[in-house]
Amino acid sequence: MNKRQFLKGSCSILTGTMLSRFASATEEQTGLQSALQAAHQAAPRTNWAGNLTFHTDTLYQPKTTEDVQQIVKSCDKLRALGRGHSFNAIADSTHAQISLKQLDSIDIDAKARTATVGAGVTYGKLAPIIDAQGFAVPNLASLPHVSVIGACATATHGSGSKNGNLATIVSGLELVTAEGNLHILSRAKDGDHFLGQVVNLGGLGVVTKTTLDLQPTFQVAQVVYENLSFSQLEHHLDEIYLSGYSVSLFTNWQNHQATEVWVKRRLDPGASSVKFEPELFGAKQAKQKLHPVAGHSAESCTEQLGVPGPWYERLPHFKLNFTPSSGAEIQTEYFVPREHAYEAILAVEQLRDRITPHLYITELRTVAPDNLWLSMAYQRPSLAIHFTWKPENDAVQALLPLIEEKLAPFNARPHWAKVNTIPPATLQRLYPRMPDYKALLNQYDPQGKFRNRFLDTNIFSA
Repeated sequence: MNKRQFLKGSCSILTGTMLSRFASATEEQTGLQSALQAAHQAAPRTNWAGNLTFHTDTLYQPKTTEDVQQIVKSCDKLRALGRGHSFNAIADSTHAQISLKQLDSIDIDAKARTATVGAGVTYGKLAPIIDAQGFAVPNLASLPHVSVIGACATATHGSGSKNGNLATIVSGLELVTAEGNLHILSRAKDGDHFLGQVVNLGGLGVVTKTTLDLQPTFQVAQVVYENLSFSQLEHHLDEIYLSGYSVSLFTNWQNHQATEVWVKRRLDPGASSVKFEPELFGAKQAKQKLHPVAGHSAESCTEQLGVPGPWYERLPHFKLNFTPSSGAEIQTEYFVPREHAYEAILAVEQLRDRITPHLYITELRTVAPDNLWLSMAYQRPSLAIHFTWKPENDAVQALLPLIEEKLAPFNARPHWAKVNTIPPATLQRLYPRMPDYKALLNQYDPQGKFRNRFLDTNIFSA
């Protein structure tokens, strides 16, 4: 996996002429007509990784929330499209998509310690802005070019046994529902229902803004350890994953080991450094920067060797200023209860000689439990087993059922935005609040304007 390609450019979103705000009634009408005009392009559009071609060439690109409302009113069927970083058809549509890329406002309330961000804002844009105001979010995904709202809608996560997924800090949403009405949802006002509204899979409507709880900014340093035997995980798994604020193990499933262990530690306020041991349960600290995949340049990777830096320049594995590429890969991820993490790793390891030829790398991360209805870590501390596959779709599709069979005893929950072959009936049983989520969908979108084949199959089929 060439991570410099992995981080050079995102899925190209169509550009088209949209409305501008005009003072006169005539100009407003002209703008409205422009907003309702979708952009079309003859060339097929794909997701970021290139493994999925969208089934519609109709793409709306509003500039304001009011534009979104008018577009929603005008459409019989519609799906919101983030930055195209989903690897399955969750954002696909056979009718029309709406890109929120131009809704890129960021409003910081220093007193409340919150940031309200437009649906087009990525973590890469958000992070340095809030850091300059003395704030941070507690965690980031490995790839900072995903949109905040898209990541939260699918329970995307970072790493850390005490860190919840990225959606756990969402305290408010601005939502345009099927009839074009604007709803302001909040943790304080909507209570238990809000726990089903945050990780919404795009089914409730079009989220135009989200409010995030912030914390004071902090510094992080990281080092990499090489060659950790899986045998150490049998009795020391929790100690290993608690050895840093964020810890990731990388493996190619050969030699019964993690080839690299990335340990990120927060510095105490005012401190200029943090101590790292020369060994971690037999794994030795690297003396030079490393890439997760052996033999690849570490130029795109965030600073290692214990050099401190701002949270947003250390929590991702790759630098913010590297632009993501077209991807050319497939991703899969399964969440198992942390209490069964070691057994789950051994179960997958049995397939190592089938997996490795088609694999770029696997990352093993821990995630704290939460109460968001459709979070993969819902009410259980979790180990996330992530596969970055070579773009070999037939081979991957043949492998996934074998991996899922090995993980079935652990009730593995697949990532909502990544590829899996778990039967819908099984998938639905994995979520105790699934009936409540279905009821919420029927309440907000009774005619199914925002449903697509992905939701119809995975949520509503028996």
